[in-house]
Amino acid sequence: MTGVAAARYAGARVHRVEDGRLLTGAGTFVDDVTRPGMLHACFVRSPIARARIAGIDTSEALALPGVHAVFVAADLNPDVREAWFTLTGPDMPDTPRPPLAEDEVRFVGDPVALVVADSRYIAEDAIELVVVDYDPLPALADYAVADGSDELVHANFPGNVAAEFAGQAQEQVDEVFASAAQVVGESIFQQSYTAVPIETRGLVVEWSAGSGELTIWAATQAPHEVRAFCSRLLGLPEQRIRVVMRDTGGGFGQKVVPLREDMCLMLAARKVPTALKWIEDRRENLMAAGQARHEHGLARVALDDDGAILAMRLDYVEDVGAYPTPSPLTAGMAVGFLFPGPYRVPSATYSMKLVFSNTSGRTAYRGPWMFETLAREVLLDIAARRTGVDPVDLRRRNLLRTDELPYANPNGMPYDHMSPLETFEHAVDLLGYDAFREEQRAVREQGRYLGVGTASYVEPTTSAQGYYATEGATIRIEPSGKVNVYVAGGSTGNSLETTAVQLTADALGVDIDDVATIQGDTAVTPFGAGTGGSRSGSMIAGAVAETAGILRQKLVALAAHRLEAAEEDIEITGSQAFVRGAPAAGVSVAELASIAYFRPHALPPGVGAGLEASARYAAKSPMIWANATHVCTCEVDVVTGAVTLLRYIVSEDCGPMINPNVVEGQIAGGTVQGIGGALMEQLAYDDDGNPLSTTFLDYLLPTATEVPTIEYGHVETPSPGPGGYKGVGEGGAIGATPAVMNAVADALAPFGVDVTRLPVTPAAIVALLEEAAVRG
Repeated sequence: MTGVAAARYAGARVHRVEDGRLLTGAGTFVDDVTRPGMLHACFVRSPIARARIAGIDTSEALALPGVHAVFVAADLNPDVREAWFTLTGPDMPDTPRPPLAEDEVRFVGDPVALVVADSRYIAEDAIELVVVDYDPLPALADYAVADGSDELVHANFPGNVAAEFAGQAQEQVDEVFASAAQVVGESIFQQSYTAVPIETRGLVVEWSAGSGELTIWAATQAPHEVRAFCSRLLGLPEQRIRVVMRDTGGGFGQKVVPLREDMCLMLAARKVPTALKWIEDRRENLMAAGQARHEHGLARVALDDDGAILAMRLDYVEDVGAYPTPSPLTAGMAVGFLFPGPYRVPSATYSMKLVFSNTSGRTAYRGPWMFETLAREVLLDIAARRTGVDPVDLRRRNLLRTDELPYANPNGMPYDHMSPLETFEHAVDLLGYDAFREEQRAVREQGRYLGVGTASYVEPTTSAQGYYATEGATIRIEPSGKVNVYVAGGSTGNSLETTAVQLTADALGVDIDDVATIQGDTAVTPFGAGTGGSRSGSMIAGAVAETAGILRQKLVALAAHRLEAAEEDIEITGSQAFVRGAPAAGVSVAELASIAYFRPHALPPGVGAGLEASARYAAKSPMIWANATHVCTCEVDVVTGAVTLLRYIVSEDCGPMINPNVVEGQIAGGTVQGIGGALMEQLAYDDDGNPLSTTFLDYLLPTATEVPTIEYGHVETPSPGPGGYKGVGEGGAIGATPAVMNAVADALAPFGVDVTRLPVTPAAIVALLEEAAVRG
């Protein structure tokens, strides 16, 4: 394109533009929003996992001074349209979910009534005065017990099966297993845990009866989806709904799609005289905001005499809780599709079953299909030990190389533009694998047990499917020459503001300090799918490039006319346009903007006034593939079961990095979540479905004392997408858990222990060692 300059900011460690306000406490989160006369909402929640609702008495709560209303299902649920609501619109299959529990409660924390009062303090008091008559029913807290049971979580789902699906080539794969030299199989179990964003869920909803308009301030990852969801829910035209997202303190998938409490606030807003606020407390978040990861699967691999993979199979069962949101079918199928991973696998198949239980509903969580990596990588380590092969050598024999691509895995995934073996070797080299093995052998003689684990994965990012496939941008060069870029985006800790500013500054050739971004307000930003699916970097890059290209052409035309030069000789950089070779005789972007807005008579023929453009990028590839290898070393105290992580290395191929600080921050955040899932986090329930971890005394999170310094390696294979960029947001949470699990298992290998269940707590390790001692 004429006038394109070399990138100054993309690839640089630019300081985050968000940090100034966030570090000084000047951010605006939902709980910072105050409206005149605002009322506050609080939910009455079921204290038992399953029961019929025989009656609800709200009279005492309504008599409490300061209480304005108590809504039950009969007040809100009839307003719900027949279509059920999912991430991709009303035509996707989904599990019906009433805003408030109607005839039956289905988990502890199920919202039964909504109290509206002058303050949260009064509302909290009032919920204790709502009397609900429960008729208890047998609870199905364990999804494995619920599978096939005559007791049903939902009457219209026999056997509590939400969905089943089987991959192709079942008989062909079984034949390979029957004739293979070596077959290794193991059942892998992963516990329930959850996103735990630093900011819990929350909404402020304000209805203006006079104008017929609804304004929502939301803690969300997808403001335009909140608007579309609300439009479908209430039957309001989208242009009468405005969703404002300022700062959001983390989402990790939990805040992509509105959940039932959000539905209640939207429905109740038109029944109260002023704005209505609900802020979830931490106990509610751990009890009712949704679970993830709870699943198991029988993973099997067939090998030849040389350790080459011949076939793989996964029979997978997933707990979807009572009200999964969105439909878990897509992520569940992805587990099967991706199970072969970044390996050379000639034949593979899978089966999948999603099962309801009387626990909080399954929600999306960073890398929602990650069980495919957990099951595969743990299985490969077990296979290596059982066949007497080093696990690194086994992977070297089977990982795909860049020169083998494109390559379709046996389930049809079209791999390209990635570097599995090269990234693996980079990570292993960073560790110094051979030296570690020597140290491991030496310290075992002293009674110390070190272990090393790896996990390699391939991740589809930037999907071209459905509404994820496009992203828009509007860029306005103001009369002063300053630049505003409008994208759907939103600040959830992933630095999309910084990303948009860097990309826009480069695309227009202006100083980065001259660029600001407006995001998260549906009244002014183009429609966009929001944060999810590791899509934001690539899609924003595409949208900015499309839009800035229009403006840059106009700037070049203006500058050529002003400088009496040919357009092909114009360069723009540092907010200055000049004739190539004569930078001192240029004209500023500010002056060109002044001409565009205030001196239309000075415009060149055919060039309109103003400097504003909107455009939309459509993804060209079905998906963009990122890959990485995680390497973890640890020491296990075989007396106490304590695990100490020693080194942690991530080598990631996410293409060129827009901002290495942001990329590494995303990797680190996901990695720490994966470490927590491996060692400590658990949403535990007793046999009656009572949650046992609704405070941070019981739900343990990793802190700086448990997490080692994360070391980063970068392998760069450009994608076919804009700028060669790939997604990076989810990978850390995918690779970390199996890497830690394998490191612990490697440390315990002298005792004949296989680690196949999560979390790997000290108590679990001691139990495994005791069992091994009994076996002799």
